[in-house]
Amino acid sequence: MIGVYHDRYVYLIGGRSNREVVSNVQVYDPEKNKWAEATPIPGAPVFGHAGGMVDETIIYVDGARRNPAGGAPAYVASDECWMGKIDHHERTKIQWTKLPSHPGTARFRIAAGGSEKDQKIYFAGGTDNPYDYNGVGYDGKPSEPSPVTFDFNLRTGKWETISESTPEPTMDHRGLLVTPEGLVIIGGMEKGQKVTAQVALLPKQAAAK
Repeated sequence: MIGVYHDRYVYLIGGRSNREVVSNVQVYDPEKNKWAEATPIPGAPVFGHAGGMVDETIIYVDGARRNPAGGAPAYVASDECWMGKIDHHERTKIQWTKLPSHPGTARFRIAAGGSEKDQKIYFAGGTDNPYDYNGVGYDGKPSEPSPVTFDFNLRTGKWETISESTPEPTMDHRGLLVTPEGLVIIGGMEKGQKVTAQVALLPKQAAAK
C-alpha cells in the first residue's frame, strides 16, 4: 500500500519481498532522495492489503498473511483493519490503532483510495480468497470479486456501506481514483478470472432509498 503525506513524503506500507511478507513501513523523501524506516505495521505482516492516506491518517485493511498453521495453503486472508496516525513532529512515528471489521467479506486486492475533501477512504471490489497471479486461490479454488463498495469516514470514525451490489465487480487492484463525479476503477479481473480493460465509474454515496 502507498500513501503520500504533505504532498512530499511517500509511505510504503507492508508487502512481500522475494522471500517473505514484511511489516516494514518505509518513507521516501523525493526532495532529498532519502529513505527512512517508520513504525512498522502491527499484527501479522500482510501483502495484497488495501487502504489510503488522508492528511496524517492511514487506513489499511486485510490482505494475505502467511498461514499460521503452516502447510497448505501457504497464505490465508487477514481480517484485520488498522488506523495509523503520523506524528506531527516526527514523520517516522506512527501510532497504530485496531479498527472493527469493514462491510463485506473481501480481503485481498481491493481497490482503495482517499479523498481529503471528502475526509473518506473508499474501497471497492477485491476477493475473499487470496491468490498469486491467475485468480486461482492458494487453496486451489477460483477467486471471485466482491460486489461490495464501502468507505471509512474519518469525520465519524465509522465504516459506511455504499453498495452491496456493485455491477460488474472486479478484483486484482492496487488503487482507485476519487473524483467529483465518483470513484474511477481501471482494469482488474472480472468474475471467471477474466482480465478486463474496462474503466468503471462508481458512485461515492449510497443510493437514496
